[in-house]
Amino acid sequence: MSRLDSVIRRLQAQKLCLNYASKILSGRLVKNIVMFEIGLGNGRTYDHLLNLFPGYEIYAFDKQIQAHPNCIPDVDHRIVGDIRDTLPRAVARFKGQCVLAHIDIGSGDSDYNCMIAEFLGSCLKPVLAKDALIISDQPLNISECVSLKLPPGVQDGRYHMQHFTP
Repeated sequence: MSRLDSVIRRLQAQKLCLNYASKILSGRLVKNIVMFEIGLGNGRTYDHLLNLFPGYEIYAFDKQIQAHPNCIPDVDHRIVGDIRDTLPRAVARFKGQCVLAHIDIGSGDSDYNCMIAEFLGSCLKPVLAKDALIISDQPLNISECVSLKLPPGVQDGRYHMQHFTP
């Protein structure tokens, strides 16, 4: 498979999973919740989340901001720096309030991806609200999470969806 085919599949998987999450969460959203976009990148999925969940607090994390100018969160909703430093502070701040975490951290370096996925798996649990959804490009091991069946059109292993069931 070409790299172009691979990125197209990844973007399609992201969109299908995020759209599916919006259907699952429909009717369950309340105002005192937050959503995390871990790996802002170009801002495409952040922009899509804003459209799916208008009016909700979405915090975007990245090492540095390189997103399209129309897709950069305001200063109060962007968390810039190494995720190993920034996420623990956000977890403490938003304990039990995150209903959706979208994680796109793939770097092309499989050792780095595994290390960050392991860190995220060990760190995210305290921030998750009951029945939270986790959508990620890497498999995460978070206790009390169960894997969800992926929406039609997403190949197994291309993306991952989990449901937090404490």
